[in-house]
Amino acid sequence: MFSHIMLGADDTAAAKTFYDATLGALGIPPGNTDDKGRLFYVTPTGIFAVTQPINGEPASCANGSTIGFAAKTPAEADAWHAAGVANGGTTCEDPPGVREGSFGKLYLAYLRDPAGNKLCALHRMG
Repeated sequence: MFSHIMLGADDTAAAKTFYDATLGALGIPPGNTDDKGRLFYVTPTGIFAVTQPINGEPASCANGSTIGFAAKTPAEADAWHAAGVANGGTTCEDPPGVREGSFGKLYLAYLRDPAGNKLCALHRMG
């Protein structure tokens, strides 16, 4: 459904440190920075990007928004969460763990990146 997701960040170097660590825990290679300073993580299923806003205004996180990354296992989600906390992110929501709802059992781990964007690593339980 999506071709890419792009988030704003005022400090793309801090974003690269954070996302190289968290996405690396999910098996995604380090991001590449283009000649405009934008950071790209390219996978077979889509692109995740981080950039300074093109309008020159400060970056801001979207209240009520969450970007979710697929985790293969609960352990991978935990590694993602630990990598984020160790690299400038902050934990948010409940601690990582199983939640049950209308979509069945999900293992969820939540973080905010250095720019305040809310992220989640999600593993669908069998």
